[in-house]
Amino acid sequence: MFTLAYVAGLASVYALLGLVAGLTGTIFGSVSSNPWAYFLMGNLLLVFGLALLDVLPVRGPDRLTAWAGRFGADSPTGALALGATSGLVAAPCGAPAFGAALTFVTATRSAGLGFVYLLAFSLGMTTLLLIVGLVSGSLGALPRAGRWTAWVKRGGGVILLGMAEYYFIRMGQVL
Repeated sequence: MFTLAYVAGLASVYALLGLVAGLTGTIFGSVSSNPWAYFLMGNLLLVFGLALLDVLPVRGPDRLTAWAGRFGADSPTGALALGATSGLVAAPCGAPAFGAALTFVTATRSAGLGFVYLLAFSLGMTTLLLIVGLVSGSLGALPRAGRWTAWVKRGGGVILLGMAEYYFIRMGQVL
């Protein structure tokens, strides 16, 4: 139940972004080709990559993390809101594909197509989350955390640093 609410929240945010992109026509295309957007995205990915590599410790305020921990703990509405919020936060993770979909939708100038394409994109993106949420009772069979999780974390940090470099290169090409 909570998993479906979470996925619905995330999918609704992406679908609404697709709807807005279809209605506005050019706003997302102009933002995605702006060197300042590349600069901002590159720096965000740089900070997150360095945080995963434990070079730059990043902690949220204690009150905020405590509130977020209680927020979706026992209500489908809270799970829906957390899904919607994470949809905004997770957008940079899929930025190349997300940006391509938004640019395509912007070119069509169709609000309906924008809604449907971004809804399909978000459902594809959350499929793994949905599967994990639905079979979470069998997660006890997964291997325990250990040294391998540190390597996965470091690998994610390196990937984020590579993506940051990609955005910095794109920024240089636009300038």
